[in-house]
Amino acid sequence: MVLRLAVVCALSCLVLAGCASKSPSDLKSAKTAFVPVDRQSILDRDYREETDKPPFSAFGNSKRGRSFGSLSGRTLKVSSVSDIRLRDKEVVLTFDDGPIPGKTDRVLATLKRYGVKATFLMVGQMARNYPATAAKVVKQGHSIGGHTYNHSNLAQVGSSRAFTDISTGNTAVTRATGKPIGFFRFPYLADTASLRREVTARGMIILDADIDSKDYFKLSPATLAANTMAKIRAKRKGIILMHDIHGRTAAMLPLLLSKLKAGGYKVVALQYHRAWAPKTLVSANSSETKSRQM
Repeated sequence: MVLRLAVVCALSCLVLAGCASKSPSDLKSAKTAFVPVDRQSILDRDYREETDKPPFSAFGNSKRGRSFGSLSGRTLKVSSVSDIRLRDKEVVLTFDDGPIPGKTDRVLATLKRYGVKATFLMVGQMARNYPATAAKVVKQGHSIGGHTYNHSNLAQVGSSRAFTDISTGNTAVTRATGKPIGFFRFPYLADTASLRREVTARGMIILDADIDSKDYFKLSPATLAANTMAKIRAKRKGIILMHDIHGRTAAMLPLLLSKLKAGGYKVVALQYHRAWAPKTLVSANSSETKSRQM
């Protein structure tokens, strides 16, 4: 008996010595403590691998044939902001700051897979640099809007400069997509009463946001989806603000949409609808009409 205990102790010491000679990454029990330098890219990659699957598997037990119905809801033809009247459990998806190849493409692929439409508020400089991606957004049936030319905070610049930035940005987006601009969102949601009046008076529909996903924070896609969904449940409906320039947004979108579908929500599509085109923009400081379309 004593001899047996001695053998067991000796073998245990050999095992412990072998483990101590290995790096933490070699030990299964220590893998959770091993954090790569580029942690966010690893999180995005892992989540992307998890979510790049047929979406119906996230909606219920396929063996029982469960289904939560279609995620796609109504299409609203909007001629003024008052036309955006959402019912309980209706949301609008919006994406700012793009387009950008790769990330915008991933967002478009997810929207197509789930059968829903969104509104893309494009920065003019981005649309000029990536016209093919901008045109792809329109080709897939999504609505577009302006977001200035270079994403300036319009509340902190003079009226003349603000009007020029809006006008130049809209022109760049129109040239890239072939579509006139009907919707507009202020960068940083920063505006003034006079700017809102000028934009609205010229036929533009200002899209504010009810639910900010805060996807500009470096959080994991799963955390972003959970945080956004918590805000949606609290408000019950609204316009969701996201950005198609972030890889983490593209990675979290499938999970967010699957949660919306499982919760019985509907994604409402917006279509700009006017009998007349938006007017050219005139600076408040000058009678000169801008040469570019607002």
